Amino acid sequence: MDLERMLSETRVIPVVEIPRVEDALPLARALAEGGLACAEITFRTAAAGAAIAAITEALPGFTVGAGTVLSVRQAEEAVAAGASFLVSPGFDDAVVAFARESGVPVLPGVCTPSEIMHAVAQGLDLVKFFPAEAAGGLGYLKAVAAPFGAVRFVPTGGIGPAYVDVYLRHPQVLACGGSWMVKRQLITDGDFATIGRLTTEAVALAAAAVQ
Repeated sequence: MDLERMLSETRVIPVVEIPRVEDALPLARALAEGGLACAEITFRTAAAGAAIAAITEALPGFTVGAGTVLSVRQAEEAVAAGASFLVSPGFDDAVVAFARESGVPVLPGVCTPSEIMHAVAQGLDLVKFFPAEAAGGLGYLKAVAAPFGAVRFVPTGGIGPAYVDVYLRHPQVLACGGSWMVKRQLITDGDFATIGRLTTEAVALAAAAVQ
């Protein structure tokens, strides 16, 4: 898949911590109805792999990636389940190598100039910036991104509806990852109507963020 194109068109990626496999399809449908036919299913729960498989099998038009990929073993599980892309909180050379060998786009996490330089040395010009808000927010991202004009970022971590559009207006920010529209409690409660509403609002915020 063309990850860069998907991110540039979507602008907001729901970052999902899904507790039960049976919630996968209602969640994906709520996101799609709200205007985001995509999600990053994180490997923070045992249900992640099965949830990815359920969505990819039932909803072929929905783009689902695997997040919080910490090892090659998890990357293998994600790809076997049908994940279209991989996301890591940090930069793991083995995971990046596996993704390249498998032909699956990968979005490794960076936070410092040294980590960005390492990504560039590996031939990558699209990376995750994590943890965005805890690291210093947009001000910090502007500072570390300035020397790397060809690199584009997907900030994730602590970003909410109050300032997602501010991030998206930065010319080196391609998209933002966020969990505010897919909070775990909403999924656990089966409140997919609220998820759909929050997703629609997120789409509107992204559309308003003209760079």
